[in-house]
Amino acid sequence: MDFHFTPEENAFRDTVRAFIDEHLPAGSPPSPSEIETWNQALAEQGWIGFAWPKEAGGYGGGLIEQFILKEEMAACGAPPLGSDFMGLQWVGPAIIANGTEKQKARFLPDLLGGRSIWCTGYSEPDVGSDLASLQCRAECDGDTYVINGSKIWTTLAHMASWIFMMVRTGGDVSSPDPRAKYGGITCLLVPMDSAGIEIHPIPNLSGTVSFNQVFFNDVRVPIANRLGKEGQGWMVVLRALANERSGISEATEKVRHLQELIELARRSSKAGRPALEDPAVRRALARFQAKISAMRLNGMRALTKQLGGDVPSTETSVNKLVRADLEHEMWNFAMGLLGSEAQVLGELQSGSLGYHGTVIGGGTPNIQRNIISERILGLPKD
Repeated sequence: MDFHFTPEENAFRDTVRAFIDEHLPAGSPPSPSEIETWNQALAEQGWIGFAWPKEAGGYGGGLIEQFILKEEMAACGAPPLGSDFMGLQWVGPAIIANGTEKQKARFLPDLLGGRSIWCTGYSEPDVGSDLASLQCRAECDGDTYVINGSKIWTTLAHMASWIFMMVRTGGDVSSPDPRAKYGGITCLLVPMDSAGIEIHPIPNLSGTVSFNQVFFNDVRVPIANRLGKEGQGWMVVLRALANERSGISEATEKVRHLQELIELARRSSKAGRPALEDPAVRRALARFQAKISAMRLNGMRALTKQLGGDVPSTETSVNKLVRADLEHEMWNFAMGLLGSEAQVLGELQSGSLGYHGTVIGGGTPNIQRNIISERILGLPKD
């Protein structure tokens, strides 16, 4: 791996830092008006849809520039790059790669302009994140599909205007041949106000809602809303997820979290002295630092593969698993420093009660362990 940046790349980093200095919202958290102003500044800079090709309305940025942008934004705790993370990160690129010209004209301007919110329908109650075994079906009826089934752990479904969802239109779920399973998956773009859709929010331990279960009862969707060909939904998903997946920005977020823990340890007391002076506390902080550094280096390895034309896969599972452990360990560490104050609901306490969503999202730790054991270690399939 080459850890050095070119003069042009360093100049772009300086540009990003100058933009942050000028436009970063002062509020913590930012007010709605500050977010609106922030997004307007991003749009004027052309950084919403940063990696999208220019002909699709994006900036046309490269992988290294995208990495630099995300790293600098994460380091300062900046708001997201646009108002619809999932739409800009996955749905938009999938439409660019697989959509018809009518679909591009219909959906891309609203994504870039913040006029739509997308959720993604992958996981199901009986199969979890095993996409090959999904059972939500779509039957063709003339010029429409009729959808029946449900999705679960659907982030922001209660706020979304559209769902980018995988449905089964064929194939044999019971077949030992993966091609028979994946070959029956199709991608549909479904309005969330369609008749027959029921949304059941799933509150986390702090009472806030991010996840939902979504039921589809004879939901009719035009065939024109199919993305790609019937039975090729798996390839649509792979292309959508092939964007910058190094996980480096996640490592940068944990660096910021670690700094907050260090400040908390400095303010907290243990045996009548600042907790930061306690050897056990310092060892715990050092372990966090080591894991975060390992995440960043592993992310650099994934980024290097992408620059060489490969699609990273197992490297991201390693980072996802390490981050899951860090989420658990760092939030518990914070609660230990707070002591009896942890019983009073505040920002840290709420984060401690809600981190499980980050651990589950994108594939549970056990799924990541299976991927690592089979594809890196060469162990038999579970």
